[in-house]
Amino acid sequence: MTDLRAFALIDQLQKQMVAFIGSASRGYYPVTGQAALFIEIAPGMEINTITDAVMKRSNVRPGALVVERSFGMLEVHADDPADVQEAGQVVLDFLGCQESDRLKPKILSTETIERLNPYMSQIINRFRAASMSLGDDTLYVLEVVPAGYAGYAANEAEKAADITINHVSVYGASGRVYLAGSTSDIQAAKHAAETALGSLEGREH
Repeated sequence: MTDLRAFALIDQLQKQMVAFIGSASRGYYPVTGQAALFIEIAPGMEINTITDAVMKRSNVRPGALVVERSFGMLEVHADDPADVQEAGQVVLDFLGCQESDRLKPKILSTETIERLNPYMSQIINRFRAASMSLGDDTLYVLEVVPAGYAGYAANEAEKAADITINHVSVYGASGRVYLAGSTSDIQAAKHAAETALGSLEGREH
């Protein structure tokens, strides 16, 4: 049986989020303002069949496809939010479930570090896939399961505050978001990301 782990609809992709997807994925890159859908399932191999169904039955483009032994992740996007919603319905129909059957996001940990030491910001920049953090920035790190919700959290954070996205990990055992900026902006981004995740209904872990 295929388990729907993450299912997150995004109404409008933000500038940095689309730039991150473009830098880290090998699919069809999205542009600012498009709607998107992140899904994660288990076992991972089934994501190939789901992607085939979505491509044949809806008008969306795949931005990222990750196949792991345990989990599979797919991101699709389109200009029209209705097309993305249709793609989501194709996934639900294929799995024979409803949106409420997804796992509810669970925040594993958060950290806020003020006035980054320049050496620490350099270490962070070594593994980043997006923009750089700078010395004296405030850093916010979020870890969430399922990992597919990390992209949703980062996009909602960018809507709420003038922050820099350093890195987003949307697949694997857990998802991670690294954001940098002023202390006040990071506080606003933290609130937006955690509130958005808390608003998603689903099965408890």
